[in-house]
Amino acid sequence: MASAVLALRTRAAVTALLSPSPTTALAVRYASKKTGGSSKNLGGKSPGKHYGIKKMEGHYVHAGNIIGTQRHFRWHPGAHVGLGKKKYLYALEEGIVRYTKEVYVPNPNNSEAVDMVTRLPKGAVLYKTFVHVVPAKPVGTFKLVAML
Repeated sequence: MASAVLALRTRAAVTALLSPSPTTALAVRYASKKTGGSSKNLGGKSPGKHYGIKKMEGHYVHAGNIIGTQRHFRWHPGAHVGLGKKKYLYALEEGIVRYTKEVYVPNPNNSEAVDMVTRLPKGAVLYKTFVHVVPAKPVGTFKLVAML
């Protein structure tokens, strides 16, 4: 008989542990807001700037056409090429685009450029890339206005 009472007590204890009481079922809380990601890391989504050469060697350009855009001086304006506000290169006359590499010899009055050249290893030569526009029309041509 004692074993039957002990078995009933253990069964009652087990069922009490497994079944939640009404007070604990009411104490469960749910999230009042859904979780969201951080809104602080919004950088790096700006569009590209599309720098670079727009007209290659041998392309025909009209006056005002943009030949290339750049952030730093990578190409320098040569004959019949202008330099815009944001270092873009544009054609001053219509013609054919040509690129040349020329040896850079700094102005002796510019101490910053001379200092940069003196820090180079002995025998090193600096080159700059120039963009030129070769005019399509010869310079000495004229337009006949009227016949006599």
